[in-house]
Amino acid sequence: MSLTPRKPRAGSGRHNGAPTIADVAALAGVSTMTVSRVINAENNVRDSTRETVNAAIGQLNYAPNRAARSLAGASHLRLGLLYSNPSSAYLSEFLVGSLDQAGRSDIQLVVEKCELGDHERRVVERMIASGIDGVILPPPLCDSRSVLDVLIAAKVPTVVVATGCPPAECAAISIDDRGAAREMTRHLIELGHARIGFISGNPNLTASGQRLEGYRAALADASIPFDERLVTAGLFTYRSGLDAADELLERDSPPSAIFASNDDMAAATVAVAHRRGLDVPGDLTVCGFDDSALATTIWPELTTIHQPIADMSRAAVELLTGMLRGKRAADVRHVTLDYTLIRRQSDAAPRRRPPARVKK
Repeated sequence: MSLTPRKPRAGSGRHNGAPTIADVAALAGVSTMTVSRVINAENNVRDSTRETVNAAIGQLNYAPNRAARSLAGASHLRLGLLYSNPSSAYLSEFLVGSLDQAGRSDIQLVVEKCELGDHERRVVERMIASGIDGVILPPPLCDSRSVLDVLIAAKVPTVVVATGCPPAECAAISIDDRGAAREMTRHLIELGHARIGFISGNPNLTASGQRLEGYRAALADASIPFDERLVTAGLFTYRSGLDAADELLERDSPPSAIFASNDDMAAATVAVAHRRGLDVPGDLTVCGFDDSALATTIWPELTTIHQPIADMSRAAVELLTGMLRGKRAADVRHVTLDYTLIRRQSDAAPRRRPPARVKK
């Protein structure tokens, strides 16, 4: 949409520096109150007017003064939470934690879906134009370069959650993914497993690579050679877990245990094992990662790494709120929470196979 600027009103504050809310109002042909309502995402604005104002904001590259708004009081803080996660179990737990902390901190949390691709940039720009004070990015958006570049360029305070490589410009909440995967693989080795299959996560996420590193490190610790035929790629989705488990169990010498990089793929592995007539854990041990609600709603319940998803989202809201209110020290920008290996019914020592008969 192209807009032709009106002659600036007297006292509009038009100058050669950064554009003001009065400049946006003059370009859009509306009052400054209307621009304020659009920025604050109030409902009493016609869609056509909202589009005109947002177009003016984009044309002028106007950025609301977040610092001034933050000083007005706690109730004026608006945090954006952008999500695009294929795991509904992960997402629901993340939302529970963030909404709970938002209520405790007396702030408004704006939750919006942001699909990866061309759409994501438009969503982020629209959120910035609305005058959001800060943004929280759970996976996979925590590793989306296009989203991060827009937020960093606009100087929007941002907290990334569960990334293995946070940008220097952003604060971060995470766990030690490499250490957690190493501990789970070591646990399987201590049970007696030597052929351990691994289903990796989405290759675009840094945490996926760290979990694979942890798996390989535990094998090296036990002097077990790494076998690339025991590793297959997943996408953190149940569907990809079905395909990956089938691939591993079709091997001439299949694994006696499979460690999946999240609970969705581990649950899919259990389903594939049952379909093939395999007992879990008698014939096949299956372990996951996250300890989402899914881990305890399937049979057998999953042995998994407890990633404190709800606590991580609470910590993200608390960290971002503290940064915006000036109550958080500038050097406290990366918070690492503890993980726990939770043992349930899906793991056991490998079953001893009877020796093969020798044909006479």
